[in-house]
Amino acid sequence: METSCLIVIDVQNDFVPGGALAVAKGNEVVPLINRMATRFQHVILTQDWHPRGHTSFASSHPGKKPFETIELAYGSQVLWPDHCVQGSAGAALHPDLSISQAELVIRKGYHRGIDSYSAFFEADRKTATGLAGYLKERGFKKIYACGLATDFCVAWTALDARAAGFEVVLIEDACRAIDREGSLAKAMLDMTAAGVRQMRSIEFSFTGSK
Repeated sequence: METSCLIVIDVQNDFVPGGALAVAKGNEVVPLINRMATRFQHVILTQDWHPRGHTSFASSHPGKKPFETIELAYGSQVLWPDHCVQGSAGAALHPDLSISQAELVIRKGYHRGIDSYSAFFEADRKTATGLAGYLKERGFKKIYACGLATDFCVAWTALDARAAGFEVVLIEDACRAIDREGSLAKAMLDMTAAGVRQMRSIEFSFTGSK
């Protein structure tokens, strides 16, 4: 039985150069991910999918600027430029992403008052997306994670996948980071401590189950 699944995280127009919340060299992951995805029978995509006026937007908090931090009911929240607004061109998947066999798209961050980095839980750590149940019901045991950005949505997804009992592998060269104030180093330490393995896309040599 095929028990591995590739999760491609937030490879969207707003997160690549020219987008509203561009991750440096974020576009470079697209050809790597396309090539890797051909080796997987099972692929899941995620999309940031915010309503206008989302609480994570600096524009929703008068006097605040992007990348400042505020306290909300569920804890600390980094404020971002408006990005990945539902139905906008910025929220669309990168046009060169070519994974026709993807079986599921998980949209997150669509609750106006809660941000969401992880594909498993929103930032209140209580509101589940249903992804863990889906993966378990399908019989998946091993998750490969890649996409944008390493230190936020990718790391949170990887950590929640480990907490849910999955074996997790980070495809490190198929990710790019925002890396503000040591966020990448912290994310890598957290993932290593949680048992997330790392590998590079060039290491893929399998053509069937893995």
